[in-house]
Amino acid sequence: MATSGFGILARTFSTSARCHKLVQTPIQVYGLSGSYASALYSAASKESALESVEKDLKSVKQLWEKDTKFRDFFADPTENARRKKTVFQTVVKKNSYSKVTQNLFDTMAENGRLSKLTEVINLYIELMSAHRGEVICKVTTAKALDASTNKELNGILQGFLKKGQKLYLETEVDPSLVGGMTVTIGDKFIDMSLKSKIKLYTDILKSASV
Repeated sequence: MATSGFGILARTFSTSARCHKLVQTPIQVYGLSGSYASALYSAASKESALESVEKDLKSVKQLWEKDTKFRDFFADPTENARRKKTVFQTVVKKNSYSKVTQNLFDTMAENGRLSKLTEVINLYIELMSAHRGEVICKVTTAKALDASTNKELNGILQGFLKKGQKLYLETEVDPSLVGGMTVTIGDKFIDMSLKSKIKLYTDILKSASV
């Protein structure tokens, strides 16, 4: 949960002053970016705009990832904060983003924190997944999984979930794993890659030869 100082920030994000108390987030997120994300979640919740803000942020994330000049401009600490705020307001108007989203950008620009924008966006998306009862699971394999293996894996991962939770599976290919896979689900990390086994046996052999 955000620190007490971010109660002011949440009120800044919100377009209404009906409640100054921060809304409890479904999970805890940490650090400065976590405080921004928590305050944003609270403000969006009070405005019944959780989903619309999420949609806005995903749109900004897409733009941030695709447009290098756009990203570099806002990540540059030497750029004038007022200019950044003005440019972002243009983006907000062009894409019809919500007032809560605009207030986030304005506050981060004024505080010189736009370099952390993607971190805040990712944490907000994580909060929304938890809000929907989703459990994010990331599976990395040496090569892409076929449909049959993917179905079997889904069945196994369902066993980690509690009642009412839904699995949100993200898959990624990393040839450096050589074989096998790594799995991150919630706060659990399982390394079943051939790469880790090779390292383990290599370390054992090195230790034995000393």
